[in-house]
Amino acid sequence: MSSTENPGDGSQQVPPPETAGPDAVTPEAGTPAAPTPADAELADPTAAASAPETVVAEAGAPEAGTPEAGTPEAGTPEAGTPEAGTPEAGTPEVSTPAAAPPAPAAEAASDPTRWGRVDEDGTVYVRTADGERAVGSWQAGEPAAGLAHFARRYDDLATEVSLLEARLRAHTGNPNEIKAKAQALADTIPTATAVGDLDGLAARARAMVGTADSAAAESRAEKAAARAAQVARKEALAAEAEQIAAESTSWKAAGDRLKAIVEEWKTIRGIDRKTDEALWSRFAAARDAFGRRRGAHFAALDAQRGEARAAKQELIAEAQRLAASTDWGPTSAAMRTLMDRWKAVPRTSRDGDDDLWKQFRAAQDVFFSARAESDKARNSEQLANQQAKEELLAEAEKLDPATDLRGAQAALRRIQERYDAIGHVPRGAMRSLEDRMQAVEQKVRGASDAGRVRTAPENPMVTSMRAAVTKAEEQLAKAEAAGDARRVEEARANLATRREWLAEAEKTASRR
Repeated sequence: MSSTENPGDGSQQVPPPETAGPDAVTPEAGTPAAPTPADAELADPTAAASAPETVVAEAGAPEAGTPEAGTPEAGTPEAGTPEAGTPEAGTPEVSTPAAAPPAPAAEAASDPTRWGRVDEDGTVYVRTADGERAVGSWQAGEPAAGLAHFARRYDDLATEVSLLEARLRAHTGNPNEIKAKAQALADTIPTATAVGDLDGLAARARAMVGTADSAAAESRAEKAAARAAQVARKEALAAEAEQIAAESTSWKAAGDRLKAIVEEWKTIRGIDRKTDEALWSRFAAARDAFGRRRGAHFAALDAQRGEARAAKQELIAEAQRLAASTDWGPTSAAMRTLMDRWKAVPRTSRDGDDDLWKQFRAAQDVFFSARAESDKARNSEQLANQQAKEELLAEAEKLDPATDLRGAQAALRRIQERYDAIGHVPRGAMRSLEDRMQAVEQKVRGASDAGRVRTAPENPMVTSMRAAVTKAEEQLAKAEAAGDARRVEEARANLATRREWLAEAEKTASRR
């Protein structure tokens, strides 16, 4: 296609048909493809020449603007062209408020007969508010095809305007760049070589210039809001980490939460470097403080466990020293004291504490097992003593002082001597045995008193000595039950003394 410029007088120099060059197009060659969003971003609005165009026919020549084979299809972004919604270079990455709407479809082709005409010599005119203006010469066929050709030029411009409007509404791309393109279109559309509502289309372009600043402000506000939201998220995470560092003692759960915060932190983007680094410094400081506090806690716990281990090992050594003792009473009390001290010592580690307890318990078991064997042997001996005393009591209970008082008294004394020579009996049987012996004594004494002409009350000293003997026997029984050898010896000596005193008192009383 070739065109000749109009130097300003509106006249056209149209070459004759036979001299038409190879650039001419035919009406059947097709319509140029509508520009894509990428084309709208990169297209030069001044590409539509303001000079009139002369179109002549040549068979087989494609119309200018028709995509040739092998070229990118309409709508495919050119190499290096940023797609809609892509952050500008150097701009912090923020989350877009919404996906950009799809590019508007090409507007319905306008009726070229409303806005232009072709005169008899092929000159194409467009109607504007200022009157008719020649936009080119059509020498390639029917006048209607010429109008359609220049109407497609108008449709291309209208598509560019629509795409820019859509981008401005969706806040995609740089508003300042859109404003510059809209201004360029507003300047070139009135003189474009196209047939259509050029005045209305230019007004739409000028309207975009007027609203671009507010759209830019809205875009900035949206980006600022998105950035503020991301900053707020990281501030909340930093504050949570600081609270954990200051208060938490749930060391495992708190450590896991800090790790989760790091993973969540990585997903938050679109913050300027300075703010992001300041927030990360807060979080890192909180995490380090928590780590130091946790380390100090476990170090103190380790020290406490070491002290507890040393204290329990000392208790084990004491228990092992006492394990071989046969001083049953005092050693039993000492073992109980060791157990109370063990319970007051804090635990060490679980496995270590179990091992120490086994050692301590083993030492105590040695002593208590030996004491149990001793108690078992003593109980067997006491049962045998009980049986022997019961046999003597049965023999004493058969005495009949009414028929032979002196013989009964002599037999009772011999039985009492044998009875006293027998060792300790179980505590539960002691009182019943003593009561039976006293009953025999009273029976014999009563028969003796009944044979006297004058009866006198029992000598108070004898009564006192008899009570002292009973008390000494009880003390001996208690000492033997406690397993205290020293007390047993003292009690036996005391009982022997009391019995001697009682015998002397009885002799003295009987002589009177």
